[in-house]
Amino acid sequence: RLDQFIAVMDLCVTIKGVSFLLQTGMGILGNTVVLLAYTHIVYSESKLLPVDMILCHLAFVNLMLLLTRCIPQTMTVFGLRDLFNDPGCKVVIYAYRIGRALSVCVTCMLSVFQAVTIAPAGPCLSRLKLAIPSLVLPSFAGLWLLNMAICIAAPLFSMAPRNGTVPAFTLNLGFCHVDFRDSLSYVINGVALSIRDFAFVALMVGSSGYILLLLHRHSRNVRGIRRSHGGGAETRAAKTVLTLVVLYVSPVVADMRVFFSSCYASLSPFFIISSNKKVKAKIVCSAEQEIPSSDTQESSEK
Repeated sequence: RLDQFIAVMDLCVTIKGVSFLLQTGMGILGNTVVLLAYTHIVYSESKLLPVDMILCHLAFVNLMLLLTRCIPQTMTVFGLRDLFNDPGCKVVIYAYRIGRALSVCVTCMLSVFQAVTIAPAGPCLSRLKLAIPSLVLPSFAGLWLLNMAICIAAPLFSMAPRNGTVPAFTLNLGFCHVDFRDSLSYVINGVALSIRDFAFVALMVGSSGYILLLLHRHSRNVRGIRRSHGGGAETRAAKTVLTLVVLYVSPVVADMRVFFSSCYASLSPFFIISSNKKVKAKIVCSAEQEIPSSDTQESSEK
């Protein structure tokens, strides 16, 4: 029975490790492809639309999240220890906390931007719509500064794992520990992170609900126009935003720990690729250029 128990435990560890490995590999590949596609778009068109800038930034922070959390987590699951020393843990945990926070904030920014874009024009909204392109980069800078300040506890309290029991008020991530030393710092950090997450998720859900309401009105009032034109670009973009929001909010509500919370970073680039015509066109164009070059090389070798 003991041998059977050990065999079952080994199987569970293997399944968990392979799951993390596949998720991490898919996520890194997908986000890298999105970033390369947008790099090609910038090179060929010299600029990005505001929504493309937000999606590109989202792919970057999701890639950062996967590199700083999922890769060490995967290595830990497979039994690797002592991955980082104290300074390494401080850098990795700080980068992970910022990447995770920005993933929330940029998704919220994308949802709000899309809600403003498709909202009926009015005196105030018209001015806001005109100002949106000039607000994207300052918004990025503000979100980075905000989250770097809120996540400052990470480099202060992070350390490499120690032998022996884990002290109280310590977050054990497997590859690193975050030791808050006392209950006050533990509670203050938790409250600050919770308030930030709640504020951005609430804003995200609210703007997404508004998008759903507008889409419902649009489909009901102009059903014939939508059928004849196959839907507008704004409608497709709005549906993409809603998909990304659902992907993010579900794990936050369910609190299914690292694997399911990282699914957003792994799956979101594939929704971006499938729904964004520019990104899809660049990928298809690159693939078509690669195939003839391979054929030419094979014929020259013959």
